[in-house]
Amino acid sequence: MRSTGEVMGIDEAFGTAYAKSQAAVYGPLPVKGRVFVSVANRDKRSMVFPVKRLADLGFEIWATEGTGEVLRRNGVRATIVRKHSDGPGPGDEPDIVARILAGQVDLIVNTPFGSPGQSGPRLDGYEIRTAAVRRGVPCVTTVQGLGAAVQGIEAIQRGEVGVRSLQEYAARLRAVPVRGDTPPDRPGTAS
Repeated sequence: MRSTGEVMGIDEAFGTAYAKSQAAVYGPLPVKGRVFVSVANRDKRSMVFPVKRLADLGFEIWATEGTGEVLRRNGVRATIVRKHSDGPGPGDEPDIVARILAGQVDLIVNTPFGSPGQSGPRLDGYEIRTAAVRRGVPCVTTVQGLGAAVQGIEAIQRGEVGVRSLQEYAARLRAVPVRGDTPPDRPGTAS
């Protein structure tokens, strides 16, 4: 895994394992602050619940116009920010990439847009994700990852993210009955 830069997180709960893996990449997931959300049309409906959960956890939500409209229609308050392709606004209002680089965003949710014919959205997404890497901001690129990130943030807030050795995990796995079986008294023996 060294050659590809992959990381892994292990825990009994998926969200906690995800939080650990993200800590290895970016540092810990944020537990407060500002979340920027811009997703492809195919992901708009499925991102509503996890983004609403982030708002319930106290995060301020920023979104592009289309994503923000879907959130608003579903009861989630979001501040609309300018797309990168729109450039600076009136009074030199910064676009989202400038805001990310200025340290104003703590978590990014940006699902890539599909075809090369959509060069505007594709370029925006590329610039957003590049700014995230440059600034070291966690960037989630799938709705499934967003759900895992929310679970991880909840686990961090509850203080459930800890460290155990692989031997401790293995011992716990041996102690858990599989399909109603009772665990053997000793490894390699039947009871």
